Amino acid sequence: MMYDLALVVTGLLALLLGGEMLLRGAVDMATRLKLSQLVIGLTVVGFGTSMPELLVSVKAALSGQQGIAIGNVVGSNIANILLIGGIAALVHPPSAWDKSIKRDAIAMVAASFLLLALAMTGSISGLTAAVMLTGLCIYLAMAYHYGRIEPEEGDTPPATVIRNSWIPVGLLLIGFAALFLGADWLVNGASGLARDFGVSEAVIGLTIVAVGTSLPELATSILAALRRNTDVALGNIVGSNIFNILGILGVTGIIAPLGIDDAFLMRHIPIMLGVTVLFGIVLVCARTLPRLAGLSMLTVYAAYSWSLYAG
Repeated sequence: MMYDLALVVTGLLALLLGGEMLLRGAVDMATRLKLSQLVIGLTVVGFGTSMPELLVSVKAALSGQQGIAIGNVVGSNIANILLIGGIAALVHPPSAWDKSIKRDAIAMVAASFLLLALAMTGSISGLTAAVMLTGLCIYLAMAYHYGRIEPEEGDTPPATVIRNSWIPVGLLLIGFAALFLGADWLVNGASGLARDFGVSEAVIGLTIVAVGTSLPELATSILAALRRNTDVALGNIVGSNIFNILGILGVTGIIAPLGIDDAFLMRHIPIMLGVTVLFGIVLVCARTLPRLAGLSMLTVYAAYSWSLYAG
């Protein structure tokens, strides 16, 4: 039990350290590359923190556990919006975010509708997966194109910026590594403690492991909220959700075609789509996400999680 407790504590510390370094590196990189913080949050941070989900889904596909591969993506997208977005809103309500996030919110909603359409066909084939990855590449190219900040005339980067350009890259790499290790240690430690207290494997898988793969997003978004980096916090959520569908299911579908169970079509994907559409409307139409909204999001997530056990 003491070993598991040590893993939990070490994992939490690693998540905090990794999130701090990742945030600093992302903001620094945005400045040096003349990119908006929103674009860095959508791409580097959002996609990078989704690596645990990618590893879980690929491993599940190779093991023939297609339900886990699909459920991991759907569950993570729901958790990203309701759990992570809700906590971030409670920590510091996001406000006055970059207006260009409207375009990315539309892309997130479109990707969710695509997943619903694929669920109606019952599978994700290798060809469909290749199209999804192509769509992701197009999205990345557009995000980079529209996210560039044009330098003012005569504006020349100082020599120190060019000479020390490796610093944000190093912070990002170390931050990602710390997040991955921290999430793994925390999940393993929490699972061990749960077994010590007689919690079933099924409950562990549906709760600790599912939320565990979203811990990097959670740590990064909370730190971004604390530092008032609204665009990074929101970009992390939107970018992760886009990457989860187009990137993770795209890569997984190429490795092994995925069958989609009717339970996902009838229940979980529609819930994910509804949550995504509502969040997209907030990003497009509103200018703030108040604490009351964050509390409501957490309440809905708690109700959804309870419903999984109630059947």
